[in-house]
Amino acid sequence: MRFWVSFKRAIRYNYLRVMRLKVSTHSVALGMAVGVFSGCLPILPFQTVVAVALAFVVRCSKVAAAAGTWISNPLNWVPFYTACFIIGNWLIPIDVTFDPQHMELKDLLEQGWGIVVVMMAGGLVMAVPCSIISYFVTFRAVNRFRQRRMIRLINKYKSKHGDHKDNDQNMDS
Repeated sequence: MRFWVSFKRAIRYNYLRVMRLKVSTHSVALGMAVGVFSGCLPILPFQTVVAVALAFVVRCSKVAAAAGTWISNPLNWVPFYTACFIIGNWLIPIDVTFDPQHMELKDLLEQGWGIVVVMMAGGLVMAVPCSIISYFVTFRAVNRFRQRRMIRLINKYKSKHGDHKDNDQNMDS
């Protein structure tokens, strides 16, 4: 139970961290898409490094890219990588086996290049649509978050300083 509470807190913290970035909405959304793309690839433990490097190349938010890699996380690695294997093996039918106990890139390389090729093909097929969808979802979410935040700040300012519009009209009379 304690793990779940701390996990939810970490998710909320990173969500707010991404939403409050002082960069353009496009930069945040593209960063998230780059992170999701990298997160779909079977390159544990290098997903974040690859995402941040790609973020430098495409000039987008590095923080959002790092956060986007958490699309694959310890809670879903096995089903996620199994899907990579199934899709990849359907595309490139090589006689290889997938062992969920050995999912890190180092372990995959030790099993041979066949499994790496199959997993990367499956990962790429999953990465492209997932990253495109994440761009649009993130773009919309960041816009909505920023609009709501701006409205709250305006309302807070008005309530704190009062609405001086009535006073200004009385002075003009």
